[in-house]
Amino acid sequence: MRLKFYRGYWCVEYTDDDGIRRRASLRTKDRGVAERKLADFSSPRISNTVDGIMRAYVAEKGSDRAGFSRKAIAPVLGNLRPDQIQPEQCQKYIKHRRAAGIGDGTIRRELTDLRAAVNRFAKGCGAVFHLPEAPAPRDVYLTKDEYRKLRSAAQGVPHLGVFIELAIATGGRKEAILGLTWDRVDFERSRIDLGFGAKNKGRAVVPMTQTVRKVLAAQKNRATPDNNYVVEYAGDRVKNIKKGFAAAVARAGLDRAVTPHVLRHTAAVWMAEAGRPMAEIAQYLGHSSEDVTFRVYARYSPEYLARAAGALEVD
Repeated sequence: MRLKFYRGYWCVEYTDDDGIRRRASLRTKDRGVAERKLADFSSPRISNTVDGIMRAYVAEKGSDRAGFSRKAIAPVLGNLRPDQIQPEQCQKYIKHRRAAGIGDGTIRRELTDLRAAVNRFAKGCGAVFHLPEAPAPRDVYLTKDEYRKLRSAAQGVPHLGVFIELAIATGGRKEAILGLTWDRVDFERSRIDLGFGAKNKGRAVVPMTQTVRKVLAAQKNRATPDNNYVVEYAGDRVKNIKKGFAAAVARAGLDRAVTPHVLRHTAAVWMAEAGRPMAEIAQYLGHSSEDVTFRVYARYSPEYLARAAGALEVD
């Protein structure tokens, strides 16, 4: 077990009972604080309650999502022993969360996190879980008001804010945005070249919006000189935005189904709703065929099936 400075914070690296190498964030930039936390981590005291197990699980995973689940679960099930988790307690929890306006998808995710924690720290205790049915896949995209909430929730986290602005302004895939380098940002021509993906998967050269131009100019001024990546944190390239993005989604009060890819889908929906031609949207998204774009996004256009509907008019 040892301390390691990782992405701007101290964490502890250790090998669990199954021989798997793990890393848990200590959530501090101060070496002295990290050393004191390491001493506590070395001799964990896990209380034999659901909340105690969830706390240990969150500490080990370093996951904001698991932390949100713990906060939701604690008032209802937190004082129980893990062996007391049975279908009737799960039903009670489901009823409580539904009454608070929480969807079944979120409730299912919370109970899944609890089940994972119990399996990690109290395996074989006899807990029996009942989860709500997984909701049918939904067409998830943001309204402009929801996007504003997400952007506001990312304030104070510069690299996340830059990612969100670029994602909506370029319609680019997560990998393209995280891989964007300054040599492909052309301020003179106001263009962003998203390059090529795996197996030369199509990516576009798109114009800068006025908003994203301002964001990029500010990011360029604070960029680390020897790091060529646009989205950076503590002088290093950001390779995965999932954790920070999920935390911002939670702070914004949005459904957890909102992932980084939803911003690409959202950009295309907004263009279709504005009546932009499918060929233009296809080029913006880097689609190899306009047929793909039409199949997914034509239904959002205000003109979609309008002529067909006209044939149904009766004087």
